[in-house]
Amino acid sequence: MSDINHCAIRWNILSLQAWEKRFKDLRRANLLQSYAYAQAACMINRQTARWGVIEIDGREAGLVQILEAGFFGNLIHAVIVDRGPLWFEGFGSTAHFKAFTAELNRQFPRRFGRKRRFIPEIEDNPKTRNILKKNNFYPIGQHGYETIWVDLTQEENILMSTLKAQSRNKLRKAQKADLTIEWDEKGAYLPWLLTTYSLDKKEKSYDGPSVKLLQALGRTFLPKNMLIGRALINDKPVGAILILCHGSGATYQIGWSSQEGRKTAAHHRLLWDAFCVLKNKGIKDFDLGGVNDGTAKGVKQFKSGMGGHLVRLPGLYG
Repeated sequence: MSDINHCAIRWNILSLQAWEKRFKDLRRANLLQSYAYAQAACMINRQTARWGVIEIDGREAGLVQILEAGFFGNLIHAVIVDRGPLWFEGFGSTAHFKAFTAELNRQFPRRFGRKRRFIPEIEDNPKTRNILKKNNFYPIGQHGYETIWVDLTQEENILMSTLKAQSRNKLRKAQKADLTIEWDEKGAYLPWLLTTYSLDKKEKSYDGPSVKLLQALGRTFLPKNMLIGRALINDKPVGAILILCHGSGATYQIGWSSQEGRKTAAHHRLLWDAFCVLKNKGIKDFDLGGVNDGTAKGVKQFKSGMGGHLVRLPGLYG
C-alpha cells in the first residue's frame, strides 16, 4: 500500500438522502452512527449533530457522525464520536485509522474546557492503542468494549449450525412450547414494553438505556425501522425484544422475560425468529449489543450462544 498523504473530514456536505444511501452500503454500520439515533439523542440532550465524509488522498473512504454541545461560543465544548468511523469497502486499515485519528485530534484538540468522548469502531490491539495515545486520546476506565455481530446473509441452515449446542437445545424446547410469537412494526406495543422494562430494570437494578432515550428512539425509528417481538402463552406476554433497524444493519436494543418466559426459553425463540424476520427485510448484519464478563456474564453467555462473531473494540477514550 502506498503512503497516505492526506486525510480530510468534510462536514455536512451531503443531503440526508445521499448520506442514508452511503450508510446503507456499509457493512456492520452500527446504531450509534445512524442518523435516526443522532436525532433521538439531540431530542433529549442539548446537542447538535454533524455528519462527516472521510476522504483519504481525495477519495471518499468512509463516514463519521459526531454529537456536540457548546456553551459561551464553544468555550465550553463537548464532542462525542461513538463507534466511529465507518469505512467503505477497500478502506479501514490501521493506516487509515491512524490518518483519521490524527485529523480528528487536529480538528478537536485536547484543551481546557473541552470534553472529548471517542469509542473507536476498530479492533482493540496494541497498535490501535498506540495510535490513540500518539494523538492525545487516553483511555477512560477499563480497556475494551465487546459486542457480537451475526451475519444474516447466511442461509438459515448455516445460521442454525452456528448456534451453540445449549442454545440449539433451548430453541428446540421453545419451539415445542405453547408459545405464540407476534411482531409489531408500528409501535403499538411500545408503551407496554417500556413500562414493563422500566419496572423490571428498577426491580433487578441492571444497566440499560433510559426510558427517555427509548421514547425518543421510538419517535425517530417508527414507523418502519423498529421491531417489537412478543412471546405469549395463553395470550399473556412472557417475553419481548426491541430491535432497531439502520441502513443494512439492525441492533438488539432491550429485552424482557418473565419467569415463565425463562422456563420456556422464550428469548431464544424470539431471537431466532428475529433472525428470520430481519433476513426477509433485507438486513445483512445484526448487532446483538454490548456484552461483558462482569456485571452481565449471563447476558454474554446467552448472546454468544446464538452464534455470531465476537468483536472487541478499544473502549472509551477521551
